[in-house]
Amino acid sequence: MLRVKFEQQLQGLDNLITQMGYLCIVSIDKMTQALVNNDKELAKELMVSADEIDQLENEIQTLCLKLLLQQQPVARDLRKISAAMKIITDMERIGDQTSDICELIYESNSVQTDINTLVDMAFEAKRMVQNSVQSYVDNNVELAREVMVSDDTVDALFGEVRQNFVQLVQDNQQHDGVAMLDTLMISKYLERIADHATNIAEWVEYAVLGVSK
Repeated sequence: MLRVKFEQQLQGLDNLITQMGYLCIVSIDKMTQALVNNDKELAKELMVSADEIDQLENEIQTLCLKLLLQQQPVARDLRKISAAMKIITDMERIGDQTSDICELIYESNSVQTDINTLVDMAFEAKRMVQNSVQSYVDNNVELAREVMVSDDTVDALFGEVRQNFVQLVQDNQQHDGVAMLDTLMISKYLERIADHATNIAEWVEYAVLGVSK
């Protein structure tokens, strides 16, 4: 009977993490829309969306502690709960960095350069977050490892943005310096979002296989 209740609580944990991941994915999606359309109102709206993600983080932390203190999880369950506590920290940071990008969009008077590359980065980062969360819920190590490999794609796109920045400076071309810096900052935030998705995938591998992150 106790095990049945414990399994139900673990399912509740999975549901909350799925919900938190969904909020992160929606935030990235809407942030991309704001970026493409230079939509300052949407960006302003999303700047406060991280609060809902923060609230879920607190709720999940409370449930994890309850599971650890009130139940007697076996080794695999213990790893899953421990990984969940690490995963939600990465999700919270994804929410923060999405909000930071929106702040740049809202405050900038310029349209970002390398917009197509930024959109590609946002799309890939969103896909990584989505797959990393799914890999946790399904205990799918293969999917988690696909996320880890995808990080190289985002890193390469970030390298393109950085190289374009360097080339423009070296060529001393006429350009909007603020727009260039904003673009570089946005690309760095997107690269960090992908890093957090990779962290989540690594914690999934730990939870399932016991491989130390």
